[in-house]
Amino acid sequence: MKQEQIRDVLCNIGMQVCKRLFHSLQSQSLEERSAVHAESADDTIYRIDRDVEDILVSALDAKSAELGGIVLIAEGVGEEGQPPVFPQGAHADRAALRIIIDPIDGTRGLMYDKRSAFFLAGSAPNRGDSTTLQDIEVAAMVELPTTRSRLSDTLWAIRGQGVGGFTRDLETGERTLRPIAPSRAKSILGGFAQISRFFPPGRHILAQIEEEMIETLFPDAPLGRAILFEDQYISTGGQLYEILMGRDRFIADLRGGLYRQMSREGRSPGLICHPYDVCACLIGVEAGVIITGGDGKPLDAPLDTTSPVDWIAYANPYIRAEVEPVLRALLDRYGFYHNKS
Repeated sequence: MKQEQIRDVLCNIGMQVCKRLFHSLQSQSLEERSAVHAESADDTIYRIDRDVEDILVSALDAKSAELGGIVLIAEGVGEEGQPPVFPQGAHADRAALRIIIDPIDGTRGLMYDKRSAFFLAGSAPNRGDSTTLQDIEVAAMVELPTTRSRLSDTLWAIRGQGVGGFTRDLETGERTLRPIAPSRAKSILGGFAQISRFFPPGRHILAQIEEEMIETLFPDAPLGRAILFEDQYISTGGQLYEILMGRDRFIADLRGGLYRQMSREGRSPGLICHPYDVCACLIGVEAGVIITGGDGKPLDAPLDTTSPVDWIAYANPYIRAEVEPVLRALLDRYGFYHNKS
């Protein structure tokens, strides 16, 4: 099977989603696109999410026979616990591929016309329920811009073959090469680096860990100097994009570890990252970004819509060597990954 063909299918679906949303944002009111369509086990599904579901179904169904059959894993699509199979009526165990998609990662930012969201997709050989993020061989992400932009980036990766990308003008269709260049800086000092804490509860705990990490790394930083900058981009795809473009040097999303710890203490957890949020991380890996799970091991999780995922990204080996030992010691002290359940 040609992986380039799978890449093209994923990128084309993403561009169709982008086109649909580009027009929807201009024609629908904020109240229309932010209306709640449904509450799923893993997140809230808004009207803007529902508007692109038919694109996924029709596009994958049209290409599924040619690709040997597809099991689709996507939030809110198919029966609860039963992902749809294409061609329709085919058996899941006979499909060649499992494709996981987040049609709009960063829905809230986009539906309020604040910041770009991203279409994310990853394709893996179908190994049934044992298929994981580590099995993904092709990944794609497409920028879904706000009404104030006419440009959209499309990025992709094929395992072992590197990355590529282009910028598309949504009005003229013109494409230009989009370089992918993670930062080569040897320190996070003076750059953008952050621990994600977009949602309550527990933001103060994550902020405290970050503060202690910075104090340990830079105890002699001069007074009045901006040691670090942060960007709380409420889109995992957006966070990955920023590190791919060389703008961010370090990102850690540790909400899963935080909420497990809070649950053990009898406190209510909050919204976490899921496998579909990180399904395009192969692009980062192929670009040279070092991406691990919250426990420091290679990032992995089942290909589903409900499993909790923590992830950490270092722009390069120098950043990892600087940050990881301090961060690991802090996470051990805070008990994030002890007695994991």
